[in-house]
Amino acid sequence: MKSKLLLIAFMLVSSFCFAQNVEISGQVNEAATGLPIPGVNVAVKNSTLGTITDIDGNYTLTVPSGSTLVFSYIGFDNFEKVVTTNENLTVALKENAKTLDEVVVIGYGTQRKKEVTGAVSTVSAQTLEKLRPVKIEQALQGTVSGVNVTSTSGSPGAGLTISIRGIGTNGNNNPIAIIDGYQGELGLLNPSDIETITVLKDAQAAIYGTIGANGIILVTTKKGRKNQKTQVSYNVYTGFQETTRTLPTLNATEYAALLNESYANGGQTLPYPNLSGLGTGTDWQDQVFSKGVPVISHDLTASGGSDKITYSIGASHVDQDGIVGEDKADFVRNTARMALGADISEKLKMNANIIYTQFDRRTLSENGLGSVLFNALNVPATLTPRDATTGEYTLVPSTTGFGAEIINPLAQMENTYNKYNYKKINGTFGLDYELIKGLKVTGRMGFNSANSKSKSFGKQVQYGQTLGDKVFDVQRSSVTQGAVNDNSYTFDLFVTYVKSFADAHNFTFTAGNTIYKEWGNGLSATGFDVPNNDWHYADIGLTTGFQNSKTNSSYTYDERRLSYFARMQYDYKGRYLLSGMIRRDTSTKFGPENTVAYFPSATAGWIISDESFFNKSSLLNFAKLRVSYGSLGNDQIRSNGYVSLLGGESTYVFNNTLVNGTATGQVANPNLKWEEAKKFDVGADLNFFNDKLTLVADYFVDTREDLLIDAIPVSGIIGIGAPGASPPTANAGSVKNYGFELAVGYKTAVSENFNIEANYNVTFLKNKVTQVNNGTGFVPGGSFGLNEQPSRMEVGKPMGYFYGYQMEGIFQNQAEIDAAPSQVGLGSTSVSPGDIRFKDVNGDNQITAADKTDLGNAIPNAVMGFNLTLNYKGFDFTSYVFASLGNDMIRAYERNVPNGNRLNYVLDRWTGEGTSNSVPRVTTGATNNALFSSYYVEDASYCRIQNVQLGYSIKPELLGNAVSRARLYIGVNNLYTFTKYRGYDPSASSGAPIGSGIDYGFYPVPRTYMIGANINF
Repeated sequence: MKSKLLLIAFMLVSSFCFAQNVEISGQVNEAATGLPIPGVNVAVKNSTLGTITDIDGNYTLTVPSGSTLVFSYIGFDNFEKVVTTNENLTVALKENAKTLDEVVVIGYGTQRKKEVTGAVSTVSAQTLEKLRPVKIEQALQGTVSGVNVTSTSGSPGAGLTISIRGIGTNGNNNPIAIIDGYQGELGLLNPSDIETITVLKDAQAAIYGTIGANGIILVTTKKGRKNQKTQVSYNVYTGFQETTRTLPTLNATEYAALLNESYANGGQTLPYPNLSGLGTGTDWQDQVFSKGVPVISHDLTASGGSDKITYSIGASHVDQDGIVGEDKADFVRNTARMALGADISEKLKMNANIIYTQFDRRTLSENGLGSVLFNALNVPATLTPRDATTGEYTLVPSTTGFGAEIINPLAQMENTYNKYNYKKINGTFGLDYELIKGLKVTGRMGFNSANSKSKSFGKQVQYGQTLGDKVFDVQRSSVTQGAVNDNSYTFDLFVTYVKSFADAHNFTFTAGNTIYKEWGNGLSATGFDVPNNDWHYADIGLTTGFQNSKTNSSYTYDERRLSYFARMQYDYKGRYLLSGMIRRDTSTKFGPENTVAYFPSATAGWIISDESFFNKSSLLNFAKLRVSYGSLGNDQIRSNGYVSLLGGESTYVFNNTLVNGTATGQVANPNLKWEEAKKFDVGADLNFFNDKLTLVADYFVDTREDLLIDAIPVSGIIGIGAPGASPPTANAGSVKNYGFELAVGYKTAVSENFNIEANYNVTFLKNKVTQVNNGTGFVPGGSFGLNEQPSRMEVGKPMGYFYGYQMEGIFQNQAEIDAAPSQVGLGSTSVSPGDIRFKDVNGDNQITAADKTDLGNAIPNAVMGFNLTLNYKGFDFTSYVFASLGNDMIRAYERNVPNGNRLNYVLDRWTGEGTSNSVPRVTTGATNNALFSSYYVEDASYCRIQNVQLGYSIKPELLGNAVSRARLYIGVNNLYTFTKYRGYDPSASSGAPIGSGIDYGFYPVPRTYMIGANINF
């Protein structure tokens, strides 16, 4: 009997061991459009065996014969199929009416896109994969309506500025990023770690209270999936960078001839009596810009899960050199991430997410008088990079004609030494517990902890013929070192209750509180006389010199916010939608009288296509109207403005001796309060042709009141001019943004092998300042030349508009000068034919400062984006285009000194009556031509091909069992920019609401040629 039992057991084990496996492969498509669906979960029912579809919807899976495959994807009905033999199985998933479209993160919860009643846009992981941005912000430009992204510089690691629906404040206008529930920094994330980006543009963001006025960007990082075997993905690309353009400066012969003319017009001796032999001379831009500058990126992710555990871990590395300075201006970033989810019990679920970021960055002087590119444009081509006799870098003459700022840019780069190291760990830990059916309690802790170290070395160096002639000469070597420690945490505790009545009334209640704290400290010190005048010895501990004035500083800060919020979402049969929310914030940034703020809002929607009277057809199959209105806040100002602190410096007399001491810093304003934004939006979502064509349209009005304006003019007798002291901040302004957004998308399967998807969005925007109560009626900003502020915030004008003299042409003869209003009050005692003619705006027959007027602004009238994706068999093609229309820029990269180089447009200068009415004469004599006027303002509208990529996915059957997907691609980022603007980059901006759009030789965003691969194991 025992032997028979063993035989039976052996036969059962044998039959199990030799059970036949079958290989199933194919593609998953949308039933409505035929387009492939990436990321579909293909799993064996009641098993951990499974896979996901690749970017082209393809999958391959080996399973036991007789298994039931389950195809699942959010927004679509599941599809099940029993498989018994090898086969190619193509599956068409149908959209589920109950879960139409993806789930959208809306803050402290999620909502089906169909039911969203606010102005919300999303960017998917697939979009990030196509764009391959170094920084995530770059992926928002042109892909999300209402969002404009500008670069402060094209140098590696440089920051980007985001504005949502215009410039709403004169201070920090950037939206707040919420990453997996905690307040974080968008630019530090690895793009490959992102699952979705959601942009809240209207009153939907009111749930975030005092930080929501500039908009909220919600980031969800990638998580593992249940019942999925480990999936490993590796992405890599390498590329080469170059500048997109160089500016046409004068060559040596042209420069010398023009300088001769300038000196002759000024009644001076010709500097170049013999022009022969000068040739073209030195192309300084060619000397400064490098070609074939490398950039490389790697990232690796592993994810999966069982019935109760999900996990996702990843790491990335980016290394980018600069097109100016190469490794003198580089950026290296490393990240590591771990996400873990666990069902501790049927009711208790845990999730955790930790991200570590580390980067090193070195920089050169940018975007100002004396920057590297400024010097490359202004050093004449007659000078050589190095002295032929000594071999040392050529010194730019110290004569008046060259000014004190223009120096040899190659020597400047050589003598620039700095480094910055940043380390940050952040993440969240959360628990969800279901008390009763439909009632869930969520506790979540988010944290940030960052440390940075910086060092800069001022090498003793001489750039002019005599030490001290140039403002950048360093007469005494020094090293400055700094250390900063920044921390914050967010604790959320809230409940969500979902309840339905009579199969018609559906409620979701959310209520809870948030505790937020940020604190930190910083220390900076300078030491003098570095041993051997060498970077390798640049350490304060080795310096031996001292200075009478204070050479160190430190600070600490501690800011807190306690918030309570509640939201009710209601729908009747999924047809009539209503949401109301309120938030109460208590902030330590404001004084006792204004510590507490309340922010209510409401949104509503009507899905017309669900009404019985709506005649659905293939033409229009979905229609929703929505409206929102709410109050949001902005507290993005420096701390402690409501109280007087000892943050300044002063000199006192004790016992007839001058002693350095401490004085009050910023003048206190105890009535300081938050900015308040009142946002109104009305929109429509329409789907046509069985969801092949989608249209989203919004009209919006954003009224910002109680703007926090710095530097309110007060009497200097209270010491505001002392080091570290400053005038007070006050709520003294208001501004209005209003406009229209339109987003159109189309996707279809042209044939079995050819799919197309196209998206277009456009935003029309008007910006107007409606109040400035600072005592002067305007707030100046920016700088032009040495002492002019060309930008203003003023009632009736756009934020930061350009304020100067209007050029009416060029004086052609003395008779025109005699008949024109006098310009004597402008500084120059005489005006000659060939000089700029300014407009008499106020009609008093004289040109004075009262004739300054609106010359344009940096805010575009319209921004738009277009992207196209084509798939044919294994090939895919993607292109992204962005355009900005109506934005102006100030040409400030030309130093107005007699001997500086010029762009070649000056060859069309005035040389006699009738020769030019747009470019003035050249002369060494004093004129008014260098005053800020419309002569220096240019239309900076542009259209940019941001990304072009061509890829090929190798057929799964050629990859073997280890590799489930392999895609190779080539691409170009920042391919070409169509513009009439003369400068390097019409998309660049300083990022300041008052003073952006002033070009000192913006470091251009590089063009990058890349080749890469996406491989899944």
